[in-house]
Amino acid sequence: MIQRVQTIFLFLVVVAMGITVGTSLWSQTETGSGTGDSWELTAFMLSNLDANGEVIQSSSKWYLSALAAFAGFLALISIFQYKSRAKQMLFNMINSLVMVSLVVAVFLTTNGINTELNASSGGTYHFGFWVILAAMVCNMLANRFIKKDEALVRSVDRIR
Repeated sequence: MIQRVQTIFLFLVVVAMGITVGTSLWSQTETGSGTGDSWELTAFMLSNLDANGEVIQSSSKWYLSALAAFAGFLALISIFQYKSRAKQMLFNMINSLVMVSLVVAVFLTTNGINTELNASSGGTYHFGFWVILAAMVCNMLANRFIKKDEALVRSVDRIR
């Protein structure tokens, strides 16, 4: 049955990963250089912006968008694995690892930039980053409800 609670949570994971790919993840305005330039990280690019907002330099961060898209894809596959709860839980566990690696990759990228800049603050994490953590919670809740369904099926089998 596709109309279960865990389907809603898995769909929220798909939406969250779409938001992650489409929005800004992090920005740093206190670079310590005194020129007024700033840095912005999206799922696709890390850009150095001058005081007018024009791009000075940029570098591709395609692996962030690939991890986010893969996490959304795994959640979408997991939605349609409702006939095999064990397989569905396996996809969700793999998805949890992918989302943790996405958070680690974002953190290491931002930490590397702050180290190079000798910035006084760590920068600001935006909505695109925080939604990854919300997706991890939704994935965990989906697994919890899948386990509840499995326990219910086993208890009914035991009664027969």
